[in-house]
Amino acid sequence: MAAQKSGLSSDTLHSADEKAANSLLYTLALGSSMYHHGIDQINMPINDRLFVLQSDIIKEIAAAGDGSIIVGRCADYVLAGNPRLVRLFLYSDFDDRVQNIMKKHDLSQAAARDLIVKTDKRRSNYYSYYTGEKWGKIDRYDLAISTAKLGIDGTAEMISEYLAKLS
Repeated sequence: MAAQKSGLSSDTLHSADEKAANSLLYTLALGSSMYHHGIDQINMPINDRLFVLQSDIIKEIAAAGDGSIIVGRCADYVLAGNPRLVRLFLYSDFDDRVQNIMKKHDLSQAAARDLIVKTDKRRSNYYSYYTGEKWGKIDRYDLAISTAKLGIDGTAEMISEYLAKLS
């Protein structure tokens, strides 16, 4: 959707996705949070342009009111104040994550550990850069669930039950 709306190639956007821009001066000029409307997107780094574009798309999807699920992209921040917003945080202990990544990507234990640490750091930096908040801070969520306890199917079932009770 972002590629269609922006006219940029999906490859270009994919390489910038979930990566904070590296412009320190640009960040200082705009303040700690990069999510501002009305700023000149033409001179904005591609990462920031993508974030603003994705944020607008997330708001459009949420406004449609069809029970959408948005994973990541600082959607909890972008949709703050939306009365229908339910913020979930799924997690698992590190060793379970290592085992899952080893199987999913056919990696050694060391490579899986390294990938998890780097991915978590990238996600944390991205979230902090664009929101000014700490990623994974429990008080920012309505429900946090360990997927290691219930597995993917059990977690999905629990989320469905939780959402049904909210309706």
